[in-house]
Amino acid sequence: MADPIVQRYTALAEQFGARVEATPDDAWDKPSPCEGWTARDVLGHVVGGQCNVARSITGQEPAVDLQADPKGAWRSSFEAIKAALDHPGALEQQVPGPAGEMTVSDLVGRFLASDVLVHTWDLARTTGGDERLDAQAVSQSFSGLEPMDAMLRRPGVFGPKVEPAEDADEQEQFLNFLGRVTRP
Repeated sequence: MADPIVQRYTALAEQFGARVEATPDDAWDKPSPCEGWTARDVLGHVVGGQCNVARSITGQEPAVDLQADPKGAWRSSFEAIKAALDHPGALEQQVPGPAGEMTVSDLVGRFLASDVLVHTWDLARTTGGDERLDAQAVSQSFSGLEPMDAMLRRPGVFGPKVEPAEDADEQEQFLNFLGRVTRP
């Protein structure tokens, strides 16, 4: 039976992948909700995270070409991380993470899963795709990230929080917490 952390990450990454596959070829250079990033930059960030985890486990860098083939880069990096996570003992390996040394299990379960979740919305918002996120995943990520508020505000992580509207649902509150402006 597959590990629940791997199952959760895979399910969230598949949702991101659906947004990638739905992205028109001429939309990769559109500006995203992430300041200074395009749709291609959002994809590159997620692909890079997957490649880094795969390399940390296997010692091999997955081959991707984000410029020439964004969708192919996504597919290659996703296959690489799934294969790497399937290696015996992979989840127990110690790797560098945003909060210092951690197990691959913690890195994927706490950080990579939340990262791919929020970037699913970013890519969908950028390209006019489906912005709905998995409600259970939003709850789980929000409750896991909220206690790390100070760490998330470091440069290069997430921007300042946005005050949610009074009628904001949990997805909007989660996105606002991560610095996303969800309403005009």
